[in-house]
Amino acid sequence: MALSAEQLGEVARITLAAATLREAVAGVRSVLPGVQASAVDAFDMRNETPALRIGSRNLYLMHSDGHCWSVTADPLDAHGIVLTEA
Repeated sequence: MALSAEQLGEVARITLAAATLREAVAGVRSVLPGVQASAVDAFDMRNETPALRIGSRNLYLMHSDGHCWSVTADPLDAHGIVLTEA
């Protein structure tokens, strides 16, 4: 799976409009049902570089090999996203 520029733009729009991270994740899941979306504590992503800063939130692109998840910088390699409060 790959995330297009249009999909990332939609994620950014939803994330900016959402009052909470949970609302942002729910919005992404409802509008882009094929995209895995999660919210985690920023501490859990402390050693990673976000792909995007969206207001006061960070977006990380995630890749899966079918078993493990890892952060990727390449939207064409992304299977999902993780959002944190910055």
